[in-house]
Amino acid sequence: MPAENILEVSHLQAQYDGLQVLFDVSFQVLRGQIVGFVGSNGAGKTTTLRAVTGLTRATGGSVVYEGREITNKKACQLPALGMVMVPEGRRLFPKMSVRDNLMMGAFLCRDKKRIAESLEQVYSIFPRVKERSKQLAGTLSGGEQQMVAIARGLMTGPKLLILDEPSLGLMPKLVEEVFEFVREINHMGITIIIVEQNVTETLQMCDYAYVIQNGATVIHGTGASMLDSAEIRSAYLGL
Repeated sequence: MPAENILEVSHLQAQYDGLQVLFDVSFQVLRGQIVGFVGSNGAGKTTTLRAVTGLTRATGGSVVYEGREITNKKACQLPALGMVMVPEGRRLFPKMSVRDNLMMGAFLCRDKKRIAESLEQVYSIFPRVKERSKQLAGTLSGGEQQMVAIARGLMTGPKLLILDEPSLGLMPKLVEEVFEFVREINHMGITIIIVEQNVTETLQMCDYAYVIQNGATVIHGTGASMLDSAEIRSAYLGL
């Protein structure tokens, strides 16, 4: 039986600050995959995520999630459908405790038992988050804040978790740790889209990847095939 698409994006177009940024972005994500977007700064990777999740209005194209057209659906409606984005910059509530930040991720759930189970699950993945649960989020290190941001996303019970630059600003050792967390989350059955500046590490981890350049998808393939192609590495990845 063929694998099922959880997300299919066709000919997506979008503007940012009145300027056309996306011209023709198309991709599909199979359920259970880790799919990466790579490309130079300003290529349109983050705008793609924002247009898919309703944070930026799409001016053309379509976004289909689990067979349902969701183009320009409000961002606040997507977590209930199982699509959650952890944005670049973490966006924690710095004057709230770590635990309270996590509970914000469970705001749609009214089942206290399920919330408690989700909390224990994220604590098992991120032991340091459990250790820091009573601390104010703003007092954590950058790496710890990133763990809390991902953990908060998991508290929604996502089917599709979208990560925008999760390793940005982190030391190399912590970057490796974040990538291990991403693998572990995927092994739980959660589909993942990741935009990353660490191209080699991303392609090594991804089942499939897309290169976005000048607001369009220009090439795609397995992460391994992209790393194996000297032409692709030189022309598109800067490696």
